[in-house]
Amino acid sequence: MTRTHSQFATGEVESDIDYEKAQRGVRLLLEAVGEDPDSNALTETWQRRVPDAFATLTEGQREAAKPTMRTFDAETTDLVVKTAIPVYSLCEHHLLPFFGTVHLAYRPTDEVVGLSKLTRYVRWQSRKLTMQEQLTNDIASGLKEELDAATVFVEMNATHLCEAMRGVETRSTTTTRATAGEPTEAERERFQAAVNRTEGQV
Repeated sequence: MTRTHSQFATGEVESDIDYEKAQRGVRLLLEAVGEDPDSNALTETWQRRVPDAFATLTEGQREAAKPTMRTFDAETTDLVVKTAIPVYSLCEHHLLPFFGTVHLAYRPTDEVVGLSKLTRYVRWQSRKLTMQEQLTNDIASGLKEELDAATVFVEMNATHLCEAMRGVETRSTTTTRATAGEPTEAERERFQAAVNRTEGQV
């Protein structure tokens, strides 16, 4: 069985997933559903494409892939709000994607982080097998720890393909929220107002 690492060709750091096991697993799954894994259409699927995809989609399980949260001295302790961050993750029950947006806010203590790092952190946290409720909590608690923030709010709105493609076969949106720290009522209202503006609510 050929062990293929397309990362070498692109200059990326080699993933520490077990490629040989991934290849065997994908090949067996193709055989299980009646496909010929050695057909021209599917050879690259089990040898390279799916293992490479899962190497990327599970980066959140590896600390080495976590973005460096470079911080700067905070000139204010006012709430920092960032909305409409894209999120893509994998349901641990069916290995199917769920996707949507994350809105977050944090009250800094002594330091703030570059805004692009918030997006990168959400992306890193989401690249694992998880549930939406757990991912929402992981982002909130993780950011509080990473930034030593006094308060963190997170709201996630996501569509689950395990509902849309199977089961009830209905596309809907699930909303989950998490808070880390002890926010004031004014901060709660400001965050919700920012979310409402982004979602087009009155």
